[in-house]
Amino acid sequence: MTGRHAPDHLIAGYADGSLPDADAWSLEMHLESCASCAGRVSRAVRATAAGPVLADLREAVLADLGQAVLADFGRRAPAAAPPAPAVVPSPLRAPRLLWAVAPAVRGAWLPAVLLVALGAVLLAHAAGFSAARPLLLAVAPVVPVAGVALSYGRHADPLHELAASTPSAGLRLALVRTAVVLAVSLPLLTVAGAVVPSSGAPGAAAWLLPGLTLTLAALALGGRLGLRAATAVTGGGWLCAVLAPVLAAPDGAVSRHLSDQLSRYVGGGAAQGGWAAAAVLCAALLAARRTAYDRLERH
Repeated sequence: MTGRHAPDHLIAGYADGSLPDADAWSLEMHLESCASCAGRVSRAVRATAAGPVLADLREAVLADLGQAVLADFGRRAPAAAPPAPAVVPSPLRAPRLLWAVAPAVRGAWLPAVLLVALGAVLLAHAAGFSAARPLLLAVAPVVPVAGVALSYGRHADPLHELAASTPSAGLRLALVRTAVVLAVSLPLLTVAGAVVPSSGAPGAAAWLLPGLTLTLAALALGGRLGLRAATAVTGGGWLCAVLAPVLAAPDGAVSRHLSDQLSRYVGGGAAQGGWAAAAVLCAALLAARRTAYDRLERH
């Protein structure tokens, strides 16, 4: 998109759904600060077959809102509302934030993150559990992976079918929700690891690269397997690799064996370098298969 306002052909393509994702995203960003173009897009969409449906939906929402206000405040219905500004039936700021944030932080996942972080601290300082940090570092990489699985798809979002039909759907929506998951889990779990005694385990931030890599791997596999199956493969594989040898240890020294396992997998520059390379590879695979998300769980 060039110039001060959006060209007519971009607006026409956006209204009929034929505009490529990259151009649609650029146009949506422009509409957030340009009321003139927002009005043009609104008029263009109203001229399509979706126009009457959207008008009926808007009237129904306004009617329900008026009834709710009347019931809550117990007073007469307000005077006729002033004309509403041009409505652009596309995921602009408020709907985009709703679709991006709400599924990623609601439900059981956020309490689970807090439980993992606070549980490790309490086990270490209140119960004197020496394996608190090794256990936290073993579980932490799968926490964002689980959050990704629970934040995208019709099982997680009652508005998924509506969101999946917009230009902001597909991989873009999955990445936005993944960013929300990482923004919540990374600082909480890292701070928790920092205040827990080391007991010979790697540093509190040693899990960050493995966690990022497993998340990218789940996203890369998600385009083929679906996100829930992909996260089960990546997260389950990590837990089996780290915990299975510890559970099979003959002498029961769980803390020492777990610390040894984590030092092997995430400790030192060589291991972290391997995770960094794996993260780059997973990101490249995700970029190469980005169009797979355009068809994921749309029907």
